[in-house]
Amino acid sequence: MRRLFIACALPPSVVAEFARAFAVTYAGDGPPLSADDIVAGAAGHDALVVTAPTRVDRALIGRLPASLQALATYSVGHDHLDLTAAAEKGLAVFSTPDVLTDACAEAALLLMLGAARRATEAIALLRERRWTGWTPTQLNGWDITGKRLGIVGMGRLGRAIADRARAFRMPIHYHNRSRLPADLEGGATYHPSLDALLAAAQVLVLACPGGEATRGLLNRERIARLPPGAIVVNIGRGSVVVDADLADALDSGHVAAAGLDVFDGEPALYPRYYTLPTLFMLPHIGSATLETRNAMGRLLAEGLEAFWSGGAPVNRLV
Repeated sequence: MRRLFIACALPPSVVAEFARAFAVTYAGDGPPLSADDIVAGAAGHDALVVTAPTRVDRALIGRLPASLQALATYSVGHDHLDLTAAAEKGLAVFSTPDVLTDACAEAALLLMLGAARRATEAIALLRERRWTGWTPTQLNGWDITGKRLGIVGMGRLGRAIADRARAFRMPIHYHNRSRLPADLEGGATYHPSLDALLAAAQVLVLACPGGEATRGLLNRERIARLPPGAIVVNIGRGSVVVDADLADALDSGHVAAAGLDVFDGEPALYPRYYTLPTLFMLPHIGSATLETRNAMGRLLAEGLEAFWSGGAPVNRLV
């Protein structure tokens, strides 16, 4: 039986899924392990399972035991893995694409609605017991119905968000590295340049991957190209947004409201974010449904099984 070292906290049902097919050593539910702990724990194992908070860089990969054949990340993102170093060491690398799409798309709509309807202020009013009753001037937000939705990144997640937004009669606009085929585009308007998309987007959703190519993509200059009173949502990666520039735009009102599920440097948040009443925040729970968590575990287990049986896993990165 192949041996897996699980170096991250996982739901019990997911650990059980791995244990169905493999001999599992589980590090437990504590904080992320240090590099030394990962190296020691992986000794004698065939595969290492990590998740996004654990950075598996070239230095760590170089120290991993010779027994290790596979590296699996319990995440769709793989910015925390050095894929080149893994390939050089001969490690097969696996992730969890596709199965997070629906949950993250639902979270994007939650962020959009929470921002537009001033949910942060409304929740505080109730929980702090300051609500004195309904008035016609209290916490008036903004409709999203009929607003132009601009999506940066029209991959599976972007398209799933667009599908849901059409129920709000939102015209869909998008910017991508390349235009989609008509059957995937679904009538959405393609903008070859990001600047053109920004000018059209009354609601902007960032659903693009992280990495150096998108770091700081939404900065002061690009925010200024949004229509006054735009709503900004980030369901992609925290590094895509320049925090100080978004905070300034919220303070000025140029951006009416924002919804964020991801943050640069999380879990340490940009301090001004805590003071902005029109900012609706979630603690990176875009994929946090029981169904999705279990599906992620099944996908990794199936990928590893296919790898060791000579198949072609759909979730293999290298």
